Amino acid sequence: MTDRRIARPAAGRLGYLGAAAAFAVCMAGTTLPTPLYGRYQAELGFSELMVTVVFAVYAFGVIGVLLLVGNVSDSVGRRPVLLAGLALAACSAVAFLAEGGLPLLCLGRLLSGLSAGLFTGTATAYVLELAPTGREAMAGFVATAANMGGLGCGPLLSGLLAEYAPGPLVLPFVVHLVLLAASFAVLWFLPETVDGARPLRTARPHRPSLPPEVRGVFVPAGIAAFAGFALLGVFTSVSPAFLAESLDVHNSAVVGLIVFTAFFASTLGQLLVPRLGTARAIPLGCLVLIAGLALLAASLARTTLPPLVLSALVGGAGQGMGLRGAVGEIAAAAPAEHRGGALSALFVVAYFGISIPVIGVGLLAEPLGLADAGLVFAACMAVLAAASALYLLRRARAAHRPRAGH
Repeated sequence: MTDRRIARPAAGRLGYLGAAAAFAVCMAGTTLPTPLYGRYQAELGFSELMVTVVFAVYAFGVIGVLLLVGNVSDSVGRRPVLLAGLALAACSAVAFLAEGGLPLLCLGRLLSGLSAGLFTGTATAYVLELAPTGREAMAGFVATAANMGGLGCGPLLSGLLAEYAPGPLVLPFVVHLVLLAASFAVLWFLPETVDGARPLRTARPHRPSLPPEVRGVFVPAGIAAFAGFALLGVFTSVSPAFLAESLDVHNSAVVGLIVFTAFFASTLGQLLVPRLGTARAIPLGCLVLIAGLALLAASLARTTLPPLVLSALVGGAGQGMGLRGAVGEIAAAAPAEHRGGALSALFVVAYFGISIPVIGVGLLAEPLGLADAGLVFAACMAVLAAASALYLLRRARAAHRPRAGH
């Protein structure tokens, strides 16, 4: 078997920032519809369950791509995969612009999920590999910040445009198409980092692989990513309905700002990881995430806005700490030739978190009501986060315990 090495080409000192910018633009498109769901719901007349299903179609698109071609960029190169992801994101925007009812909404979300699936693990690896020597730690932050920052900027952009500009269901996607075109140009001129990459036509479906070096940290990292992404999934799918129905907040810009707050806090939480170390960031992130879930439960139980905003800040910070810690641990443990596949496997678990619990909230919302369904969700995710934190803390204690005879 040929050993495929990862090259560090001369991309300029800021080349990795260009790749990160394209990463952010692609991810922004995946959350662009969030403040618009209420408008779609009023226009097309579908239930809250269908809102969560339309949202989750995106996650299943991500999971499908990660499972089938999650590590294809390790063999065919990063750039062709990312360029294909941008093309799918553009097709998604066109599907939303067509405004052809629920089927086209689902198609737009599916195409968005396919683009994100191609980007998530591949772009993370690409940013790390383009970084100049000595800036690997900064590149790790830039990659995860581009992911979370892009996801946060999507609802903020569309919320502002929908509330204060003409064409609320048109202009956000036109703006995104322009940004996608600029991102395509940036990626086109960046170098490839996979030495000896094969042509894209030779790509074959195969699942992400977990090298033995990664397996020890993968389970707790995956559980933390699952719970953290589940919280973000609820903010991006269910919170607009809760704000409108329970808190009488109908301003699209306010909805977008609250959702943005969760992702912005995630980016801030990632800034703490270098001081904590990636190994400690995961359990500590889980504990902060539990505090955020408790605030979410308080907001749902008392139908008040301040705990919801605090939940976005605290829960988002915990999610960011856990995610960057998980990405750092897995990227460090994985051999270079399997890094893209290992990161894709992590994001498979994370995107199950952004889909299954969200659909569960949608199913429970009809018999229990949206607030009680959210309380059930918060309790379940808190248990998962606590399990991950306890496992890692016990493992750390065992690692530092002196052996017999020493």
